[in-house]
Formats: sequence, structure tokens, C-alpha cells
Amino acid sequence: EKSQDCMYLQYCKVCQSYKAPRSHHCRKCNRCVMKMDHHCPWINNCCGYQNHASFTLFLLLAPLGCIHASFIFVMTMYTQLYNRISFGWSSVKIDMSAAKRDPRPIIPFGLSAFAASLFALGLALGTTIAVGMLFIIQMKVILTNKTSIESWIEEKAKDRIQYYQTGETFIFPYDMGSKWKNFKQVFTWSGIPEGDGLDWPVRDGCHQYTLTIEQLKQKADKRVRSVRYRAVEDYSGVCCPVTKGVKTFFTTPCTEEPRIALSKGDLILATRGLKHWMYGEKILDSAADGGIRERGWFPRKCVEKCQYDSEMDQPVDGEKKNR
Repeated sequence: EKSQDCMYLQYCKVCQSYKAPRSHHCRKCNRCVMKMDHHCPWINNCCGYQNHASFTLFLLLAPLGCIHASFIFVMTMYTQLYNRISFGWSSVKIDMSAAKRDPRPIIPFGLSAFAASLFALGLALGTTIAVGMLFIIQMKVILTNKTSIESWIEEKAKDRIQYYQTGETFIFPYDMGSKWKNFKQVFTWSGIPEGDGLDWPVRDGCHQYTLTIEQLKQKADKRVRSVRYRAVEDYSGVCCPVTKGVKTFFTTPCTEEPRIALSKGDLILATRGLKHWMYGEKILDSAADGGIRERGWFPRKCVEKCQYDSEMDQPVDGEKKNR
């Protein structure tokens, strides 16, 4: 509503509009999501302002259901095996063909049923551990009134301040200082989250654009610390390239972020990297006219650093520190 506030907001080139505070663009949903936490493939949707509580309850109820299923599987196998075991003087025999004490089971329990139950028990226990850990992680960020993305932004803010030794202190604006108050920001009796997803209560000494200003600083810092590279080999964009070396094949980044195909001579603006992989934007011919830039991972072996940055017209100082 206030045009002067545009200087504090990020602009989404895809949606052609300004992003509200705590909003982020999702490549999978192809839209900006209010208070975006992450995109979940299991619900085929983003976890954000409207469904953060429902998603967290899903992470709680799924392990509880798997614990219930595990109990049923264990008791079923124990009961059926107990009815089929005969103890001799020198050996223990298990007859899976029929039960000794219960000749008419409701469901036939043979060797295949035992194997299937054992396999299902392993899946149930694995889901309980994996999804249970995700629930604990979600509760940690909820009790500090953050999202997973905002936790990463806060970590980068500390890294930026330490790198430049500015002496400033970044205070996360949405942490109310009380775990109960933070909890009520997500969970309500009506199931409808508080607020409208645009304006948020903030701590004393902060304002609505404290986080967005920090994001703009980080974007400016990324442009300064990015390094221009030129592709010297073609890369098809596959996840695990066989022709780029054994180390490149086995150290592919474990992330959902895309890979970008490269042709010899392409220019890439790298922002971060690993030992054998780098992440950056491929600068297209139409980039100067506001065109779309392709972003993703590519093998470090396929590129070489340009001696001079055409935008700065000076030698590039060095690569950004690997995270």
C-alpha cells in the first residue's frame, strides 16, 4: 500500500510482483508462498502459512500410526510362531504349514505371510524413525517462530557479519521470546493460523522489514562474492555424470536443486560450491533484457574461471567460501 516500502521488499521476476515478508518463490508450485518452510513431495504441496500446523500434525500422527502397526506385526508374528514351535529333546522345529494349537486361523499365516510381515515391520520402524526426526526438527523451528528457510537465512546473516566484521548484530524479528507464544503463532484451536500471512508481530527493536532488509543485503553480498566461469566441456545436466570422473559421480549433491546443462563457451556466475560441484546461474544472451537465468549445479571439472569479470572490469578476487 505504501510505495516507499518497495525499497525494503524483494521482487519476484517470475510472479512479476513484490514478495511479502517471509514469502518465497517455489519452483515446483510456480508461485510465491506465504511463510514458506519447504516443498514437500509427499503432500505434493508447499508447507507454509496456511498448512504449517496440519503438516506438523501429519509428521506426528504418521509415526504414531507406524508404531501401532509395528505392535500389531510383532504380536502377530509372535503368536503365530509360538503356535508353530515344537520343542524336542535335541532340536527346535518350526512348522509353518499349519498352527498346532489354533487349527483354524482367521488369516492363513505361512512362510510368505511371515516374510511380508517382517518386511512391513522394517518399513514401519524406518518410517517411525525418519518421520519422527522430521517432527522434532519442525517443532524446534516452530518453538522459535521460524521456518527452515529462515533458519538458513539467520545462519547466513551470522556468516555475512563475521566475514565482513561489520560489528552489527542480527536479531530475528519474529521470535516472541516465549516458546508458548511462538507455539500459538502456528497452532490454534480453530485450526486457522493467526494473522493474514502478510503482517506479523515482531520483537521490540525490530520492524516488519528487518528480515527482508537482511535478505537484500545477502543478495548484494552474493553478487559481490560470486565468480564468473566459462564452460570448457559439455554437460548434459544428468544427476550423476559417468564421463566426468569417479569422484564427481559419487559426490553429486544430495539435494532437490536442479542441474543445468552446459555447452562449451557458456558463461556461469557461480555463487557457492563443493569440492567437485558448483552452483550458479547460466547467463543467457537475453539476461541483459531481463530474461530468465537458469540456476543449478554443474561439475567443477566442466568450467574454468574467467580471468576478468566483465561487469566489474577487474580480476576476480576469489571464490565464495564453500558452505
